[in-house]
Amino acid sequence: MTQQLTLDGLGSSSNGGSRLGRVIATDLQGEMQRSYLEYAMSVIVGRALPDVRDGLKPVHRRILYAMHELGLTPERPYRKCARVVGDVLGKYHPHGDQAVYDALVRMVQEFSSRYPLVAGHGNFGSVDDDPAAAMRYTECRLAQVSHTALLDQVGEDIVEFMPNFDGSQVEPTVLPARLPILLLNGSSGIAVGMATNIPPHNLGELVDGLLALIDNPELEAEQLLQWIPGPDFPTGGQIVDSQGIREAYLTGRGSILMRGVAQFEEIQPGKGRHRRPAIIITEFPYQVNKAAWIEKVAELVNQDRITGIADLRDESDRTGIRVVVELKREANPQAVLQQLYKLTPLQSNFGAILLALVNGEPQQLSLKGILQHFLDFREVTLGRIFRAELQRVQRKAEEVEAMLLALADLDRVIELLRQAPDGSTAKGQLQTHLGCTPEQADTILAMPLRRLTGLERERLQQEQAELRSRIEELQGLLDDRRKLLNYLKKELRQLKKTHADPRRTQILSASELEAEVAQIPTGEEGEDSTFLLQFTRKGYVRRIPLPSRRSRTNPAQRELGEDRLLSLESVTLGQEILVLTAPGRAFTVPIEGIPLSTGQSRGVPLLTLLPAPEPIIATFTLDPNSVDAALVLLSRQGRIKRVALADFVGLTQRGSTALKLKEDDELGWAAIHDPRQSSDTVILATSGGRLLRLPLDEEQIPLMGRMAMGNPALRLGRKEQIVGMTLLPPEGILILASQSGHLKRLALSEIPTMDRGRVGVQAFKFASKTDALVGLVGLAPDPNRPGQPQVDLFTESERIHSFLPEEIPLQNRAGGGSPLLKSERATGLHVFWPQWLPE
Repeated sequence: MTQQLTLDGLGSSSNGGSRLGRVIATDLQGEMQRSYLEYAMSVIVGRALPDVRDGLKPVHRRILYAMHELGLTPERPYRKCARVVGDVLGKYHPHGDQAVYDALVRMVQEFSSRYPLVAGHGNFGSVDDDPAAAMRYTECRLAQVSHTALLDQVGEDIVEFMPNFDGSQVEPTVLPARLPILLLNGSSGIAVGMATNIPPHNLGELVDGLLALIDNPELEAEQLLQWIPGPDFPTGGQIVDSQGIREAYLTGRGSILMRGVAQFEEIQPGKGRHRRPAIIITEFPYQVNKAAWIEKVAELVNQDRITGIADLRDESDRTGIRVVVELKREANPQAVLQQLYKLTPLQSNFGAILLALVNGEPQQLSLKGILQHFLDFREVTLGRIFRAELQRVQRKAEEVEAMLLALADLDRVIELLRQAPDGSTAKGQLQTHLGCTPEQADTILAMPLRRLTGLERERLQQEQAELRSRIEELQGLLDDRRKLLNYLKKELRQLKKTHADPRRTQILSASELEAEVAQIPTGEEGEDSTFLLQFTRKGYVRRIPLPSRRSRTNPAQRELGEDRLLSLESVTLGQEILVLTAPGRAFTVPIEGIPLSTGQSRGVPLLTLLPAPEPIIATFTLDPNSVDAALVLLSRQGRIKRVALADFVGLTQRGSTALKLKEDDELGWAAIHDPRQSSDTVILATSGGRLLRLPLDEEQIPLMGRMAMGNPALRLGRKEQIVGMTLLPPEGILILASQSGHLKRLALSEIPTMDRGRVGVQAFKFASKTDALVGLVGLAPDPNRPGQPQVDLFTESERIHSFLPEEIPLQNRAGGGSPLLKSERATGLHVFWPQWLPE
């Protein structure tokens, strides 16, 4: 596709000819690509990404340089921010005033910048995301660190300058930074097709890392972690896992897990009231809005996703942050804190992307790369500084030498000047008589009379000696790189002495994390590490101690108030619970992460122990000895696959994909198959009463990876849907239930084994055309499970009807079951096995 472009914007004349007689035909696709590329590079270079040398974006550089030109040094009074914004807009940055002011405000905020580059006077916002006052009310000046480390040495002979947008002024392309500001305060920005997110660091640690790199340029990137252990956020907090730091520093990209600082206290809510446990939040992760966090917690408490909180209030003041989370008397403080970590931004990730401009091009850099680029830039800048100073000192030395030459032959010089008809003649005669340069002759002609005194001669001789010493020193710095680097090290040490402060963010080591877990007040000290784990129909999980022989409580009690027990099993500390959710994701929850419950507590919602509120499909206790076990997964649309259970051991907190799904599909059923214990087959049931039995082998249900979508298991009718899946050995028994409440038992031997993709066999004869199958469960003889299982039938009214297996008639495939439910519609089936207790 082509488009005709007329030069100078003039269109064609009415008679169809061009006014200029020149029309350029260009390809529209090529023109769009070229124009968009120019726009993208303009955003990347001119707005969004910082320069690796001074760590600044153009808007920040222009603000600081405009303040420098206005003379707003740290010892001068504050000036209105509106004046600074006006100068920046008029001279260097022809964009919106609000954009410039927002950038200025961020450089003032102590909770945004680790070392603020601008000192402010007035309201510049708060950690609660309160907006800053208008620019006509606030005042600013340069902070000491920016004046010393960025602007003290700025000049056209030190850094490159370029014309501003209208050519009326010049502005620096980079500031002569004496510290790596890019790492010091960090940077964030979104460009076209790329983004940067660099965390702030501690000044003293950065200087130590630079000194180590100067001494040993071959230092490995990982060795720098000895001096720079991790980011140092202005809001403090904790960094939980150093692995994310290592990845970010070595590769330029990584996820750093941050956590707020909390402590436990006993408080008295009011006069005459009992003291209660409380969680006191004193520090939040970087860039977390305190007010929004409090609203989030209140919302989760109202939704019953966080339990155990009685009150929530903000007691922060000028001295610091203090958010009080008051707990109920029976609540476990450590368990509530873990819920806050999992469900709120009190624990969040900082996605580090170390992207910056290198020679005008965006590059993803490692920590060593950024430090090395800064050192290279500082070395070049020092060279330019010393060369400029050497030229000034040499000129001054020539002037002093000329004065001393004149004083050495003062009578003759006076005589020449007295007889000379004009200045030009006198200048020539001085050059001839004294052998000086034209510049030195001009200096002699401009020399004041007070220089003729004896005291001034001594001062000139002393000054000449000092200038010669300085020239020799500067020449040595320029000729010997080792001396230049020693000067740089001395400069860095002085900056550290002046501006460094203690680290604010604590980095928790592995041993400290283990100690934190060991401090969980679960009441398990000195007790057996075996517990009972209960799961209820409403999604609660409860960990209880094993009852003694004299205990009067029955751990297998089904009724839990308005809730109902679905499963009960014995577990040990160190094991993990695998949780599968409807979007096909898998999460693991350690047993010790489930609060220990006593008394009548029904436990905690299992959903609150997960990082994402997704519908839970199934839970399994991971057995480390079941190395050959596999998960059989089935989606609602009938895709089935088998995946090794070992793939889900040691998952991170973010979980993992268990089954890749289409957009309109979700995980429906899951079961564990251990080939060492049984030779199971898979039985699938449809709402039409059909059953399909598949062998668990590599041909029909092959072992796949976690990201695989699986294979189609069976063919469904137009109005059919899958209602159940179970794994059974050949001697197993099936129990089927219809919507009308008809139930029957069916021997598995009645169902022939078929290949994947078949329609199966009809196994239920419905009493009416409107009836449909709603559930399928399997029963297999298990010597390890003495006791009588119970079959639960769920109804639309949320009632549960329980039956013993022998109460359900045994029929063949042609049977229609027995009407065990009247006047209610059934919705599903479940089997409960009472847990046996060890002797």
